[in-house]
Amino acid sequence: MQQKRNIQIIEWEDLDKRKFYSFGVFMTMTIRATVYPATLIRTRLQVQRGKSLYSGTFDAFFKILRTEGVRGLYRGFMVNTFTLISGQAYITTYELVRKYVSQYSKDNTVKSLVAGGSASLVAQSITVPIDVISQQLMMQGQGEHLTRFRLNSNSEKGKPKKVFGQTRNIVSQIFAADGFRGFYRGYVASLLTYIPNSAVWWPFYHFYAEQLSNLAPSDCPHLILQATAGPLAAATASTVTNPMDVVRARVQVEGRSSIIETFRQLIREEGMWGLTKGLSARIISSTPTAIVMVVGYETLKKLSLRPELVDSRHW
Repeated sequence: MQQKRNIQIIEWEDLDKRKFYSFGVFMTMTIRATVYPATLIRTRLQVQRGKSLYSGTFDAFFKILRTEGVRGLYRGFMVNTFTLISGQAYITTYELVRKYVSQYSKDNTVKSLVAGGSASLVAQSITVPIDVISQQLMMQGQGEHLTRFRLNSNSEKGKPKKVFGQTRNIVSQIFAADGFRGFYRGYVASLLTYIPNSAVWWPFYHFYAEQLSNLAPSDCPHLILQATAGPLAAATASTVTNPMDVVRARVQVEGRSSIIETFRQLIREEGMWGLTKGLSARIISSTPTAIVMVVGYETLKKLSLRPELVDSRHW
């Protein structure tokens, strides 16, 4: 029983870093392309007042598809691909902090919690400006009346479209209105959302994986257990941190400066149910993300094992 319970964890020092980063970029890009429509829908649901635009996740999906086409579900995607940088920063920080904390504690929960929170702090410092821009682009189309910035219509008529033309349009408007600080609007709200989310996700992921290993047959592949544990951890973390995620989205899209006042207004106008806005879309997007990330990440680490360690590991 004891042997069955231990799922092997590949640590940082076991990896061939060149393979790890090469495969990692491809994996991250695939995940983001897969779940981006759900991220866009979640943002619009969180920013809308009540149900003024959409009644729910699936209503939003079909309305956007019908009025804006498939391209409407990928508004802002090109600029969002720059989060590949933050993705690599995240996994590097996570693995390095795990290695550092292991010098002081062998408890996997402690290592995961500290490493997850630290990784999110580093990643969000890179991601927030990209998010601010991509969220403004997400809100164009049906949701443009809910945001401060709109694309100049005259820039799209009679002129050839430029690469990142819409992005530059939005960037110039943000800078003109708020200066450099505008690109870090909602930074604190993002930290209050994603640091707890990451700090909760990793310990619950390992917890669920260990519990499942106790229930599963002894010959059940560890990858299946990990692929099941990932969505469970994602749903748990999403539910815990969704209220702050709603506040973060409104601060960044509507240009608010006070987290507390945004929270109070949300409660005043929409009650406690307002704190659950976009939760179903968030879970829907986080479930495939978690499966692909866990399967991809664990496979990535196995493929990136240093050659001399390959034969010593059994899965």
